[in-house]
Amino acid sequence: MNNSYVVMTDSSADLTAELVEELGLDVIPLSVNVGEKSFMNYPDEREIGSHDFYEMLRGGANAKTSAVNVDTFLNAMSVHLKAGKDILYLGFSSGLSSTYSASEIAAQELRETYPDRKILTVDTLCASLGQGLLVYLTMQKVLAGATIEEAAAFAEENRLHLCHWFTVDDLFFLKRGGRVSAATALVGSALGIKPVLHVDNEGHLINVSKARGRKNSILALVDRMEQSAIDPAKQTIFISHGDCRDDAEFLADELRKRFGISDITINYVGPVIGAHSGPGTLALFFLGTSR
Repeated sequence: MNNSYVVMTDSSADLTAELVEELGLDVIPLSVNVGEKSFMNYPDEREIGSHDFYEMLRGGANAKTSAVNVDTFLNAMSVHLKAGKDILYLGFSSGLSSTYSASEIAAQELRETYPDRKILTVDTLCASLGQGLLVYLTMQKVLAGATIEEAAAFAEENRLHLCHWFTVDDLFFLKRGGRVSAATALVGSALGIKPVLHVDNEGHLINVSKARGRKNSILALVDRMEQSAIDPAKQTIFISHGDCRDDAEFLADELRKRFGISDITINYVGPVIGAHSGPGTLALFFLGTSR
């Protein structure tokens, strides 16, 4: 491993605490407000557990996220720079959040304070475990001895091959976030219509198609993978879920049956993303020829 630099990301990557520790990552926690309370979203769930968060949503709690401030990045990055380490930050999609913009403002300021240090930032154009998977794959290069420039180049070269395919169980969370109209949410819910969405090349969440019923929407994710995945049997696949582990396991079983995939990691859609997508969200992430 190249020990001259530190790789940082943020908690929207939805990586498990165990994987964060194994990879040696520094994860900046983002915040979520549930009702009148504010929580920091740490990978180890020290302030709010993912299951508890979704139970609050099911109980009618209103969850919102707020923009991270520049000082958060200044403080977190300064720790490593003072220790003589360079920094590679792999950030939450600029198409969905101002998090990356805040990181770059902080990096610009710190480059002046620490002119001998390298501070590289990459807009992953990814979210949830899509961001997590890109971080994970980049870390494999880091652990193999890649320089900071080589690791950053790998992330930039592969971010638009990191495919994100989502479905949600409750259209009203997407309505609240402006992703679907009130009429679409009302009619779709009445008819059992589930959207199939992806993250596009600009890092935005886009509604692509519809499926009738939950099972068909999950199988639609598998179909999308079949259309574009690069040698799927040899890939590491990530699945994230909004407190619907059984559905995530069903999706994983379908991937094993159809593609012979064995390396599958499942984790929660964390509170930062889950505040906008709601309980029952299910997402599949893999490398493909294009998004």
